[in-house]
Amino acid sequence: MPASTPPPAPRPEATESPAAPAAPTSPAVPVAPSRADLVADAALALLAERGMRGLTHRAVDEAAGLAQGSTSNVARTRQALLELAVRRLADREERVLALDEMPDPRAGFDALVDALALATHRALTRNRALTLARYELALEATRRPELRAHFDAAGARFRERLGALVREMGSRDPDRHVLSLVAWADGLMFSCVAGSFHAEVPGPREVRAGLRELLDGMLGG
Repeated sequence: MPASTPPPAPRPEATESPAAPAAPTSPAVPVAPSRADLVADAALALLAERGMRGLTHRAVDEAAGLAQGSTSNVARTRQALLELAVRRLADREERVLALDEMPDPRAGFDALVDALALATHRALTRNRALTLARYELALEATRRPELRAHFDAAGARFRERLGALVREMGSRDPDRHVLSLVAWADGLMFSCVAGSFHAEVPGPREVRAGLRELLDGMLGG
């Protein structure tokens, strides 16, 4: 009987509609790095592993798993390759330090010290190779004025954010205090990554204690 006839089966496109919610999960999938990023990341890894002498276009092709000549298509000269590495270094270190994600100073002095100490400790441990690459590039920049301009511009991004942070913390001399903070952090990282304390890397608690002593002296607690 017509009344008992089952309703027509849904059209194929209607049966696929429940799968649509899968689309929102796509942002969680890491975006594939660009060819330039692959080249820059391979260059940074080679700098940390082999030093400046080990950085060649052919070596970058091999390290990145790219066809021979790929690096030359992205950065034709050695200078261009170094500049690419400096820009990528700045982007990656910015994510490691995450100054934009620091707690609001109104959350309290201790919360900011904790966040800065954890960021410094990340650079000392999980990102040691990136820190080594930065020292290689910094030394090369002393011999290449054209690279120095790019290296300093990349570093200015970090100093500006750190300057804003110490001002919010009550610094009366932000420029001098930024210099002291950077010198302390750089000295700690060099000593523990490439210097005589390379086998005695301090833990988060020790890094926090040193940082708090420094900031206490600057800001009076």
